[in-house]
Amino acid sequence: MDVRLPRLGEGADSGTVSTIFVKEGDTVKKDQSVLELESEKAVASIPSPVSGTISKIYVKDGDEIKVGTLIFSVAEGEASQSRDVQLNVPAHESTEPESPAEEPVAVAEESVPAMMPMMMEEPVKSASGFPPPASPSIRKMARDIGLDLSRIRGSGNGGRIVLTDVRAYIQRLQTLGTQPKAAAPAATTPKPAPVSIDFSKWGSVEKKKMTQLRKAISNKMTESWTSIPHITQFDNVDITDVLALRKKFQKAYERKKANLTLTPFIMKAVVETLKKHPIFNASMDEATEQIVYKNYYNLGIAVDTEQGLIVPVIRDVDKKSMLELSIELQDIAERTRQRKVSLEEMQGGTFTISNQGGIGGAHFTPIINKPEVAILGVGRGSLQAVVKDKKIQQRMIVPLGLSYDHRVIDGANAARFITDFVQAMQDFSEKQVKI
Repeated sequence: MDVRLPRLGEGADSGTVSTIFVKEGDTVKKDQSVLELESEKAVASIPSPVSGTISKIYVKDGDEIKVGTLIFSVAEGEASQSRDVQLNVPAHESTEPESPAEEPVAVAEESVPAMMPMMMEEPVKSASGFPPPASPSIRKMARDIGLDLSRIRGSGNGGRIVLTDVRAYIQRLQTLGTQPKAAAPAATTPKPAPVSIDFSKWGSVEKKKMTQLRKAISNKMTESWTSIPHITQFDNVDITDVLALRKKFQKAYERKKANLTLTPFIMKAVVETLKKHPIFNASMDEATEQIVYKNYYNLGIAVDTEQGLIVPVIRDVDKKSMLELSIELQDIAERTRQRKVSLEEMQGGTFTISNQGGIGGAHFTPIINKPEVAILGVGRGSLQAVVKDKKIQQRMIVPLGLSYDHRVIDGANAARFITDFVQAMQDFSEKQVKI
């Protein structure tokens, strides 16, 4: 059996081979991990769909591969009864019975086409470049009428193209053919091609290839910075009383195998403030020119890893206790550093927190995590002399930076938000911390 790379998730069309766990001649069991693939911000494990012997490995560490690439072959294996579950490809009910005379197709190859709605606004070529699965009768009909099956998204098992898919595709072509052509878009100035500079002319250099993660971060930050007008509102917050609460309940949390850090306090205060200012928990739908207000609170937490910045999402923060948040935060941060979080765990955020307090530095201007409209940057606290109750006191002061999308949020809104957040932190209730 030849095993090809399936689509690993929405938008995951390629990746870099990071680790190969077996060698040619090794015996593997069904669902045993054969290699790991670094795809954007996640590392995915590619299992063997059958038990058998690895007869050939077609890739090596560092190879960049795409959906449909032949990655390894397994000999003397028994195929699983469920074709779709093996490669984690969602199953679709077929509208056409399979023909007994149908030509054999490898399980992994059937899973290559993306499981997307069959009809798109415009016909799109198959991303993998391999012939899509279809019955002999469908293939013969396509040859007779000159129809390119690679332009059709199948709705059957494993992306199989059935008769209803062909009929709908032809009807779509007829509809497009009767519509007047849209005016050609106005010409734009092409972006100049990047120029490579030979820095070795001035001294010794060392070159390292950008990882998939670093490329993803670069593209994401460029898109956010160039498409969103950023403004940053600065302030400071006195966390002296919060630190006293943390010290008071730290041992109780440790007995529950939780580490009570400053971040859960910030998360709870952020949610309280978001409820007062729902525009900060929204997104801008550029296609429909609508503002989408979200009635859930999923907070992205920026995690510093050896490979780069990754932002996993903790969901339903408003419904969880401080103890639950502390345990979940500790778990997801550790898995993020080990690159064990999935793409799903990094999606669906409504607001992001970037806490650099454990590293150092004061105020900074964080870049918004699009499609969100705001992000809170938290710097390192310092002891400062502050006038409180008409007396000079030593207090722990933390710098804050709130970056927001000026298309959606005005400066006055940002000033109110950060003022209310500061108040929520300084008036933090002991009841929320107590177990």
